[in-house]
Amino acid sequence: MQPIRAWKAANLGRAPLTLRCYSVKRDAARPVRGMTDRIGLTNRKYEQIVDAGRKAVESFGFQPITTPILEYSSIFERSLGQDSDVVGKELYKFQDSSSDWMTMRPEGTAPVVRSVIHHALTANMPQKLYYSGPMFRHERPQKGRLRQFEQFGIEIIGISHPAADVECIESAWKFLNSLPIKGNLELQINTIGNAEARKGYRRGLTMYLENYKRFLSEDSQQRLKTNPLRILDSKDDCDKKILLHAPVLTTYMNDNSRDHFSYVRNGLEALDIPYTVNNKLVRGLDYYQHTVWEVVCDSKELGTSQTTILAGGRYDGLVETMGGPKLPGIGWAAGIDRLALLIGDDQVKLPPAPIPILIIRNVRNDELQNQSKNK
Repeated sequence: MQPIRAWKAANLGRAPLTLRCYSVKRDAARPVRGMTDRIGLTNRKYEQIVDAGRKAVESFGFQPITTPILEYSSIFERSLGQDSDVVGKELYKFQDSSSDWMTMRPEGTAPVVRSVIHHALTANMPQKLYYSGPMFRHERPQKGRLRQFEQFGIEIIGISHPAADVECIESAWKFLNSLPIKGNLELQINTIGNAEARKGYRRGLTMYLENYKRFLSEDSQQRLKTNPLRILDSKDDCDKKILLHAPVLTTYMNDNSRDHFSYVRNGLEALDIPYTVNNKLVRGLDYYQHTVWEVVCDSKELGTSQTTILAGGRYDGLVETMGGPKLPGIGWAAGIDRLALLIGDDQVKLPPAPIPILIIRNVRNDELQNQSKNK
């Protein structure tokens, strides 16, 4: 009897097969809050975004780099600063068995710079590198802002000319426009000048804000002591009203700062890349200089508070701060999780479905042929 017929005979009269649904127990294994699994279509979407980023930046001559998820905590304390929100509130930090303080990386720039210094890549300038992978920050999870989140970014180390600023922004714009994003993109740029200009502005801004100190938010009052430039980026409504009449950085600019920013603007216009100047856009860390920028999207998928999908800036003091030679640097990073929210499921490129092939062999005929050959 053929196998299928035998199975039918044995199961004749039985109830049809049914699917069983199992309830999940209350103590079943679950993921850490703010850290999610990516399965199926979602995973394909992330791969598509990273692949688009890779293609875009490799056309500009960038090479891949991979750094560890774990770094010594001092790497981020030196680069981000003890008074930053990330170091003060958001690090996943612990002591290992050797009593060394370790941190799960909250961003990608500092590890890349550490790697360039450690492997003596500073002897071969410039370095144009790109990376992707998970980052970790212990903050309140919300839409597009998870505790484990994915970034794609680039770094250029060793070029101080503003042409590098233009190239960085151009690569970011090319990357984002290669994606089927739902929503309008807006490039916002600003300059925070060189160290000399920023020092004078910091002094003027502090004097102004001291008059309104008691009306500032709690975070801004703390920043007034440590890093008043960060107040410019405050989301508090009262802070925003106070800042309406605050001094602007452009009045403190010297010729070097103005010329650098003018070159960047002219370069973007020559490339037909639209932009707006946002005087409130800052990077509060001391090693940032000259050009800073963000790309925001007006899509309802992001809500109203998390509209930034890519941000970058020039950090000419970072390599030296981390123990390397005095070298300029610039780069950007994009949030893959937010980009994924902007891409519809119907825009995900899926591989072709596999075609099953069943090979049927007549075993009896094969045996007869072998017997005839043996005679």
